[in-house]
Amino acid sequence: MELDFVRNLLTLGEAGQDVALVTIIRTLGSTPRNAGTKMLVLPDGRTTGTIGGGIGEAEAKQKALEVLLDMKCPKRFRVDLTNDLAAEDGMVCGGVMDVFIDFIGQNDDYSRKIFSKYLNSLEKKENPALVTITGVDGGSKDLLGRKMVFLPRKKEAGDLLTGDLTEIARQLIERVRGEREPKLETVSITDTEKIELLIEPSFLVPHLLVLGGGHISKPLVNMASILGYQTTVVDDRPAFANKDRFPQDTRVFCQDFGMFLDGLEISPNTFVVIVTRGHQYDLNCLREMIGKNVAYTGMIGSERKVRAILNQLESEGVSPAQLKRVYTPIGLKLGSETPEEIALCILAEIVSVWRSGEAHVKRG
Repeated sequence: MELDFVRNLLTLGEAGQDVALVTIIRTLGSTPRNAGTKMLVLPDGRTTGTIGGGIGEAEAKQKALEVLLDMKCPKRFRVDLTNDLAAEDGMVCGGVMDVFIDFIGQNDDYSRKIFSKYLNSLEKKENPALVTITGVDGGSKDLLGRKMVFLPRKKEAGDLLTGDLTEIARQLIERVRGEREPKLETVSITDTEKIELLIEPSFLVPHLLVLGGGHISKPLVNMASILGYQTTVVDDRPAFANKDRFPQDTRVFCQDFGMFLDGLEISPNTFVVIVTRGHQYDLNCLREMIGKNVAYTGMIGSERKVRAILNQLESEGVSPAQLKRVYTPIGLKLGSETPEEIALCILAEIVSVWRSGEAHVKRG
C-alpha cells in the first residue's frame, strides 16, 4: 500500500467512518489491475483508489456496500471478466479476479493500530509486510480479516489469534522476504481446517536522487514529481541547486558531491541519476555509488566518455559484475535530442526497471 492510501484509511477511521477495504488477492488470465491493488469504499458510495474500473469495479463496489450496510463483516468473492456483460462494458481483459473485502468499522481499534504501525514503518522507509486472513475452510469465520504486521529486526504488531497460525505466518514471511508481489498462501492448521493468508510486502515510493542540477535535471525531476516519486537534487552551483528550479517537495542540496555522498544512508528503493557538468564529476559520483545497494544507477554520457569512465573504475578494482549494473548511456533509446526528451527517456527507463522488479539488471 502507498503512504497516502494508508493515511487516508486512518483519517477516515479517526473521523468515525466505517470503511470497506477492497483488495484484489489473486488474478487469473488478463485483468486490468494486479493482485494487491486496493480501493476504499464508504457507506455513501464514495471511493478512493481503483481496482480497474468498469463492470468489475462496479460489482466490487456493490459488494462492498453490502458489507458496509448489511453484513458488517469481511467477504471474499470472484469477479468474472470473461462473461458477455463484461464484453458489453468494453472490458477486453478476459480474466477473473478474486477479491477480498475487509470491513473496518469505526470501533475497530485493532485494525487501526495495525495500519498505524504499518504506516509508521513506511514513513521510516522500512519494508514492513502485512499479513491478512482472507479465507477460512473448516474453522471459525471470526478469523476472517484478522491481520498483523511484520516489521524490520524481527519486530511484530498484532497476531493472528492463535500461536500456531502466527508462527506459520512468521515462516512464510521469511520465505518471501525481499519479494515485491503479494502472495496468497493456503496452510493446513488441522486435518479439517485450512486458512488462506494474503502476504503483502510494502510498496515504497521510489526515491529519485539526481546528481547534477542542470538542464536535464529540471524536466526529469518535474516529471518524477508528477509520478509521485520522492526527489532529491544535488549540485555545487547555487544557480542550479535552488528551490526555485524544482517542485516544492523536492529536497535540494547545494553541496560538493563528495561531501554529500560521503556516509550517505541510502535505501534500496533509490534510483540514482548522474548528470553532472563534467567527466571528472561523473566519475567521482559513480565511484561513490557503484557499490551501493540501490535499485538503479544511471550515468549520462557519450559512448566514448562512458567507456573511459568504466575502464578507469575497472583499473581501480571495480568488478565487471558491478560495472554491468550501471545503466549507461542512460535512458531508453528513443532518438531523443532536447533536454526534455532525454529526461523522458531516463524516466521511462526508471519506470521500466521499477515496475518490472528487475533492479540491478542492466538492459541488453
